[in-house]
Amino acid sequence: MTYVAIVVALALVEYLLFALAVGRARGQYGVKAPATTGHEIFERHYRVHENTLEQLVVFLPAIYLFAAYVSGPIAALLGLAFVVGRAVYARSYVADPEKRTAGFLIGYLANAVMLLGGLFGALWKALAG
Repeated sequence: MTYVAIVVALALVEYLLFALAVGRARGQYGVKAPATTGHEIFERHYRVHENTLEQLVVFLPAIYLFAAYVSGPIAALLGLAFVVGRAVYARSYVADPEKRTAGFLIGYLANAVMLLGGLFGALWKALAG
């Protein structure tokens, strides 16, 4: 579980870095709070941050379910894939939103495998025990 905890911490640090990027873009492009629209590049940073929050809602319980019912080391590797996928997504989305698909899919697939693996692992344990 130590590796899982490290990967979860990395995902949360990444999320905080995305928040800083939103703040920096807000200042750079003159988008005053509480506005969430304005300059296109600010909106891209904002959307990366919000989409990452939406994905974290699945990621956090999924990684722990997978670790508990399938494998901690594999959960950590899948979680690391999620973090890398989010970084690829962020870089791609800010540069050109049309090129965001690869990063999104990496993170989404990691989440799906962890969630479904955790679900089936828990069901298997419940039925076997």
